[in-house]
Amino acid sequence: MNENDPYKYHSIMVIEDTPTDRYIIEHYLKKCFITSNIIAKWSAIEALEYLTSNADSKENLPSLIFLDIRLPGMDGFEFLEEFEKLPPHVQEHCPVVMLSSSIDPWDQERAKSNRFVKKFINKPLNKEKLEDL
Repeated sequence: MNENDPYKYHSIMVIEDTPTDRYIIEHYLKKCFITSNIIAKWSAIEALEYLTSNADSKENLPSLIFLDIRLPGMDGFEFLEEFEKLPPHVQEHCPVVMLSSSIDPWDQERAKSNRFVKKFINKPLNKEKLEDL
């Protein structure tokens, strides 16, 4: 990020399969000057493929990952298990924020106890929740 760039992060990956939730997330990331560069993925598998293929290119890695829990094929927790197998520099460069509409306390505890998850946010995302980030 250069001094003329108003955005907080160079890029953010959003792993979300619901079009409405994805739209809301992307809207607030831009509106609140968090990032203008969004790497959007519909599935955890797609996201892992991207991270793996860009592992040697730090400028292509996201500065932050917004991860939904409920995803088709591979859920957010399974993503985290696979994320653990990525090179340490990828894990360090890409902290995870878990997003969920789940009210299950077990999901929240499981997310908060994972070393890669820096924050758990209940959907829908809004300006106040982003400011707390």
